[in-house]
Amino acid sequence: MASNGGHEHGARRDELAIAALAAVASVAVFTWYFLHNQILLYGDAVAHLNNARRVFDSREAGLLQLGTVWLPLPHVLSMPFVANDWMWRTGLGGSIVSMIAYVIGCFGVFRLVRGRAPSAAAWAGALIYGLNPNLLYMQSTAMTEPLFLAEMVWALVYLDDLLRGLYPDTRGALPRLAPHVALGRCGVALAAAILTRYDGWLLALLVGVIATLVVLRGTIRSTIRIPRLKRTLVEFLLLCALCPTLWLTDNYAMSKHPLDWMNGPYSAKAIEQRRVEAGSPPYPGQGNMRVAAMVFLKCVRMNSAEGAAEKPVFALALIGTALALLRLRRMGVLLLLWFPLVFYSYSIAFGSVPIYLPDWWPWSYYNVRFGLELLPMFAVSAGLLIGEVSYLKPTWLGRGLSAAAVVVLAWGYAGCWRGDSHYQWGTLAPYKAPLCLREAEVNGRSRMQMEEQLAPLLRSLPRDSTILISAGQHVGALEMAGLPLHRAVTDYLKIPWSAGLSSPASVADYVVAFDGDAVAQAVAQHPQGLSRVAEIRVPGTAPATVYVNQRREDH
Repeated sequence: MASNGGHEHGARRDELAIAALAAVASVAVFTWYFLHNQILLYGDAVAHLNNARRVFDSREAGLLQLGTVWLPLPHVLSMPFVANDWMWRTGLGGSIVSMIAYVIGCFGVFRLVRGRAPSAAAWAGALIYGLNPNLLYMQSTAMTEPLFLAEMVWALVYLDDLLRGLYPDTRGALPRLAPHVALGRCGVALAAAILTRYDGWLLALLVGVIATLVVLRGTIRSTIRIPRLKRTLVEFLLLCALCPTLWLTDNYAMSKHPLDWMNGPYSAKAIEQRRVEAGSPPYPGQGNMRVAAMVFLKCVRMNSAEGAAEKPVFALALIGTALALLRLRRMGVLLLLWFPLVFYSYSIAFGSVPIYLPDWWPWSYYNVRFGLELLPMFAVSAGLLIGEVSYLKPTWLGRGLSAAAVVVLAWGYAGCWRGDSHYQWGTLAPYKAPLCLREAEVNGRSRMQMEEQLAPLLRSLPRDSTILISAGQHVGALEMAGLPLHRAVTDYLKIPWSAGLSSPASVADYVVAFDGDAVAQAVAQHPQGLSRVAEIRVPGTAPATVYVNQRREDH
């Protein structure tokens, strides 16, 4: 018992150290990107912030403002922070959620590996996860990847606690929780994942099937409190079924179509249809699962290494996965971390979700952050490898191989910071930064420059004025200007927006139109009562024209 107690104390001390190191890294990296004005480069990050803000700051305030495409939990978690005007304007309100999730994910990886492997492997896995350059950038933003990764890892931590409680592993750590408690917490983690990203739906299905099978088999053992565990299993399954049901109900309440998130006007399918209508060729992997898997795995590799280090670094993860396969009865649960490969291969092939990589045609950046979904697999597998080889005999050989693996990983991560991949027909990337930051820079810098120029003009407008603007274009300008969203008539409003497109001057004092958007088309068709007051042009984005309602001008 004393040894078990000492082991437990040491594990908790290590977890506290991991969490402390992760917190320091999180704050330091966030501060760097914040001071360099890089946390709002992703247009989706800006949209996430404003989705949360609209729930209480809108002409039609309420939970229906959460929308029908993005799942609601990240926005709900951000709401207490974006209620503060400064946190909303700067983006900190969304970053806080990602930063907390990053810290939780780091010690979750430690917990997951430590349950089945020595402490050295757990430390290696947590450090590989926490030091990933692309994750460090993403946890500084209002994007959803860090939150989902933490939920995925902890769902498997609790699933593994359940498995070790029902089937003790004499070579692994003792389970922290009673089986029924572990199963209940696993359900909560899965519910959070379901309400964060759609990959969580597949994860919940896989874990739900496994949990059901192991519980039904495990309750045959006389040492298990059968009624309590079975009751928890029913609650677990009901919770996992309730979450998607609630989302489908919300979609129906918003649009009368429960699958609006899948095939509505703002869905990935609709976006891809507009791209096809514009004459764009098929994207890599479209309609082909094999090619789609190749694209996704290439994206995964580039999120952990670039250039010459890309394949050697990924080979470490594959060897670690092979070790887990050789110990399938003990470490099989860790293989569930590969499930994003199935989800994203299908999504690319048949779900209208393209990924563009700078090293492959069309030599661009789009959705490259999806490669982070396999980061827990990469961290756990590489950590297992480092931990296992460090115990090889003779000692010098084990330590030498472990050190060599660490050197290869450091080489790969250094390549991420250098931007060793290419962009546009073999030329070097224009930004020396991790892949996800380069994606944000390439796709978001022009938009930010437009919003930075538009924001002072909007801030100078009378405080009682209203503005007609497309939220899908540059709602970040309202955020930067600090204008309450209830002063804006946007496409997130039903009746006012329809009225505005029929007669812009009838619903707003000022109109902001970007060339080619719905507002610009409405002004072209119904210019009555409007006078042009300003025009802003930024290379790489549609020009903006600001109009004033002549009635307002007369007053």
